[in-house]
Amino acid sequence: MNVYDFDGTIFYSDCSIGFAIWCMMRHPKLWFTFLPGMIKSLIMHKMGKLPNYLLQRKMFSYLTMIDDFDIQIERYWDKYENRISVWYLAQKRSDDLIISASPDCIIGPIARRLGVNFIATEYDREYGVFLNNLMYAKEKAKYIFDHGFPIIENFYSDSLADTPLALCAEKAHLVINRATTVTDWPDLDEETMKTVKAKIDTGWSIHLKEED
Repeated sequence: MNVYDFDGTIFYSDCSIGFAIWCMMRHPKLWFTFLPGMIKSLIMHKMGKLPNYLLQRKMFSYLTMIDDFDIQIERYWDKYENRISVWYLAQKRSDDLIISASPDCIIGPIARRLGVNFIATEYDREYGVFLNNLMYAKEKAKYIFDHGFPIIENFYSDSLADTPLALCAEKAHLVINRATTVTDWPDLDEETMKTVKAKIDTGWSIHLKEED
């Protein structure tokens, strides 16, 4: 079984942020009901006054404000499915597993189009709450262990925050250059481990904003 992170790994940019922009362009009310609060939360997080899980919850809150979600998510993937990395499509297998911190309601439709399995953060769009832990960093490894998944042959991610899961694989690969280039996972020397810890502690990254 091969396991893949999604955003920045097999898909160029961040689908949660991209879909937020998509929805704001089609539902202008979100510029007033969602964006100001999101900016405030980003500032508070930067100042150390808002933990990452609350920032992510605020980030996902726009999903509770969309009446035509099912229509918009399919239209979004109709347009952006072509951003799935060519290198991934060339080696895709039916037993692949995508594991992502993005909400399951966003990841699910594209995973089904690809015909692969997926694990993502469970988010209740009605109440705006997480139904499990944010599927980020060590939580990915914990989920794999707790649910008795088979041996991971290869693991791919664009983020060193995924080192806990990379260590579970027979072979780990780091994806760089806008999800186009696959390299070996770096040696975990002292300097690299400092970077790993910083990424896990920060827990927030924006790959690239998407154009409409």
